[in-house]
Amino acid sequence: MSVLIIAEHDNQQLKPETLKLVNAANKLAENIQLLVVGHDCQAVAEQAAKISGVHKVILVSDEVYAHQLPENTADLIVDMVTGDITHILAAATTTGKNVLPRVAALLDVEQISDIIDVVAEDTFVRPIYAGNAIATVQTTDKVKVLTVRTSAFDAAETDGAANIETLSNVKANNISAFVSAELTESERPELTAANVVISGGRGMQNGDNFALLEGIADKLGAAIGASRAAVDAGFVANDMQVGQTGKIVAPDLYIAVGISGAIQHLAGMKDSKVIVAINKDEEAPIFQVADYGLVGDLFEILPQLEQAL
Repeated sequence: MSVLIIAEHDNQQLKPETLKLVNAANKLAENIQLLVVGHDCQAVAEQAAKISGVHKVILVSDEVYAHQLPENTADLIVDMVTGDITHILAAATTTGKNVLPRVAALLDVEQISDIIDVVAEDTFVRPIYAGNAIATVQTTDKVKVLTVRTSAFDAAETDGAANIETLSNVKANNISAFVSAELTESERPELTAANVVISGGRGMQNGDNFALLEGIADKLGAAIGASRAAVDAGFVANDMQVGQTGKIVAPDLYIAVGISGAIQHLAGMKDSKVIVAINKDEEAPIFQVADYGLVGDLFEILPQLEQAL
């Protein structure tokens, strides 16, 4: 029994989600293989080889995989599924959610999404109803295709020394082609990887007022997020959205400012280690999950907080 993990990376740096995937895989089998697909990504494979618990790193580096198009990547993964691979894991990120459903369809098996725990090799725990209920599900499929909510797992150590095996197995699929990428550049940490996140909601009133969060974020080394209400109102871009239909975060510290705490938002941040809520409505649902709450006008509290920091 072997686990195949799809590494999350940008061709230069291995993303922290991969280290958490390895800890999830450790609950399934001892033979863990980690697949690095990309172009000129030898450095990523070397980083992956240091993850404790990884038995072997498989490197497939070709220009075809430069942008990790899901059609090409899925075909490659399916071609690699041999008799000993019983589980395929990827992070429940944009990349994982794009690739693994295709893999499951090509293998004619079901996909189990957003798992937060492993009960047995065929039984998994996942949230449903925006995190208001937890389901334990069992599958009889020969190959288990799983996306993992990595916020539920700790990162594996990096004191390993796995072998790196290079394959030249190129699956060129002409269904899609890379045209361009428009990326948001920021000096702040990436939202899903930040140790501290401060998010604003509808209570911020407009996009200009999000500047009040920037000074605090700079002092804390924090990423800035937003609720869906703030995004739908046009205050900020949708890549800042935290919640069930946005990004799932679990930082050491999450500060919710002017966010009422709809269940869709709570589903994306309630696994944070410490939650601080700032809201003028003392009955706001966010206070039910907050470790610390400040009831008051955020426009008075935020400057005071920044000054105190």
